[in-house]
Amino acid sequence: MPVYTVHAPSTSGADLRATDAFVFVRDGFNLWAMIFGPFWLVWNRLWLAALGWVILIFALGVGLAQLGAAPAVIWSAEVLVALLMGFEAGSLQRWTLSWRGWRQLDTVVADDEEAAERRFFDRWAKSEGGVSYDPLTVDRGEPPPTRNIPRQRFAEPPPLPAGGIIGLFPEPGGPP
Repeated sequence: MPVYTVHAPSTSGADLRATDAFVFVRDGFNLWAMIFGPFWLVWNRLWLAALGWVILIFALGVGLAQLGAAPAVIWSAEVLVALLMGFEAGSLQRWTLSWRGWRQLDTVVADDEEAAERRFFDRWAKSEGGVSYDPLTVDRGEPPPTRNIPRQRFAEPPPLPAGGIIGLFPEPGGPP
């Protein structure tokens, strides 16, 4: 199941009220970042990462060509860089948000981004006004019912059936 991190625009409490500015970043492999590396970076406004990617690919191609590597080796190295981009796309987004002064509020596990938003905002709204949200103090629900607590659903054993004993074992003192 995908994991999302939730980021808020700045560290001041007043900005936490602008919930439409929150960003949910998916962790894991990003196929579009692997295929369209620099275009994906520019689309997501990751300017420094895009510049670094262009410099890395250029330096890798020129460096391997100067070493006399075959074109297949250069292509393989560029494919490996593209795979690295696919695996690290979420980390690049989180790094850029952190560099811009955003702060990470929470980590949410959900099937898609919409479900992650619902889960996060449900937990966030239950806290005290949402501004003082602390993910370490999330209400995880009630403890499971036990037989030792009176007035619980499972506090008393179920009644015996009319015959007394269920199964193949006879009643004590009864016929075999």
